[in-house]
Amino acid sequence: MIARPLKYPRGWPDRCPPGTRPQEKGIDVALAVDFTAMALLKRYDVGILFSTDTDMQYALEFVASKTEARPEVSAWRGNRSRLEIKDKKLWCHWIRESVYRQVADPTCYSKA
Repeated sequence: MIARPLKYPRGWPDRCPPGTRPQEKGIDVALAVDFTAMALLKRYDVGILFSTDTDMQYALEFVASKTEARPEVSAWRGNRSRLEIKDKKLWCHWIRESVYRQVADPTCYSKA
């Protein structure tokens, strides 16, 4: 588990638009580094990237073209948005809420 400090919007909480919340920054970079580094170190044969964040595209393309690992993607069923690589077929694990509930990790890592 990787924790990052929250970034608070200017004026938070009193002078922000309703619904504005602090955001955790840098997690996408940590995920991209782990996904590529672990592929280079041959720590996995198949890596499944569950993200529709287009910032992950570079890591996905790197693993597909520069390593022996096979990248796959996952996305929410019903949301037709998923990561893809042009001219390459990637297996997509379409996840619905019932499956998510079966595989969700209930651990509260903030207290660990």
